[in-house]
Amino acid sequence: MNPIAKSLRVVQDRLRRVLEQTARAPGSVRLLAVSKTFDAETVHEAWLAGQREFGENYIQEGVDKIVRLRVLEPNGGLVWHCVGPVQSNKTRLVAEHFDWVHTVDRLKIAQRLNEQRPAHLPPLNVCLQVNIDGGDTKSGVAPSEALGLAQAVRELPRLRLRGLMTIPDPVDDMLAVHTRARVLFENLQRALALPDFDTLSMGMSGDMDAAVQAGSTMVRVGSAIFGTRPPKTA
Repeated sequence: MNPIAKSLRVVQDRLRRVLEQTARAPGSVRLLAVSKTFDAETVHEAWLAGQREFGENYIQEGVDKIVRLRVLEPNGGLVWHCVGPVQSNKTRLVAEHFDWVHTVDRLKIAQRLNEQRPAHLPPLNVCLQVNIDGGDTKSGVAPSEALGLAQAVRELPRLRLRGLMTIPDPVDDMLAVHTRARVLFENLQRALALPDFDTLSMGMSGDMDAAVQAGSTMVRVGSAIFGTRPPKTA
């Protein structure tokens, strides 16, 4: 078993234990392997170990890997998530290559993704990034404005509004912060009444356990699977 496969097994076992401890159903939380700064061949090792969903923070780097993995595994069933910030000049790349984007926090970005999503592809799965802990320098729509943005995004035909994403700063009581996000998520579920609004993308390597305890449905794990990140080249 290669090192990536071993690390992936450790993370899967950790996730399974937390689900058991919180009496949540097996498989109720999806594992997203965040592969930013690692090359396509490393991602391929994780694919060989059974991982199918991958997250990328840097859009051009992610597109390069998507194209490379299509060559390595043309029928590999990989699902690609954009989990980094999306600027207006990169929306076309996201719309044309990714299956999901977790970081929509402005209607302008959502509108551009909708306009640029190719007609032959299914609607782009979208999560709204919420600044759940109110950091002044952080991306994300304010919790009080999330419903209004969600109502606007759900009207865009080439997008499929799936849920919320959060990246709170680390604090002593991560469970409390994540619980606030879960309450907001449930409130939006009731207000929107969308059958596909089912995703709370919350928790990373360091706070995965607390996020799952609070109600996350998708955790974004990078270093615990791939190890120490190599420096990003220019």
